[in-house]
Amino acid sequence: MLKLASETDASWAARVTQDFDEVLLDHAHCEKKAAGVALRLIFQYPEHGFLMEPLSALAREELAHFEEVLGWLSKRGLSFGRQRPSGYAGHLRKVVRAREPERLLDTLLCSALIEARSCERLGLLAAALDQPALGHFYAGLQRAEARHHGVYVELACRLAGRDAVAARLPAMAEHEAQVLAAAPVEARLHGG
Repeated sequence: MLKLASETDASWAARVTQDFDEVLLDHAHCEKKAAGVALRLIFQYPEHGFLMEPLSALAREELAHFEEVLGWLSKRGLSFGRQRPSGYAGHLRKVVRAREPERLLDTLLCSALIEARSCERLGLLAAALDQPALGHFYAGLQRAEARHHGVYVELACRLAGRDAVAARLPAMAEHEAQVLAAAPVEARLHGG
């Protein structure tokens, strides 16, 4: 079960599919960044051995998804390139506390929320796309994002305990909902 405090309005998918090439490019960047986050945590926290294997596996899967999205870009005659970053993740991370171990806990929970929102929105895209193969692709990714959400929540529980996660996650989910509500309307996975 996703730990989100708000649901994306059904009109979001209809709106962003009007500029799907931009969404697809944004999606490629999201997969690349997700792999980078997992790797960065491995490098930042080598003393937490329980993070190593799950985050290594997650990074590999995110990079595989990145490559798959690159393939869809190519099929559509598009190239991967620079894109102005969305402010979503940066604004979300403003609630990450500075001291350890709270910093790591909040970082894991931020990642869980990003994966949960991606899961929700990929499912909406899967249902809205009029190309069956692309819809099937997004449905498969939706399941992966749900699994990634669970990995981050479970790692947070291993770090701080279920009670600490249960106490912190709802407030962070409320913050995520506010960040999303304030996001500019644009063809992005995490746009308004």
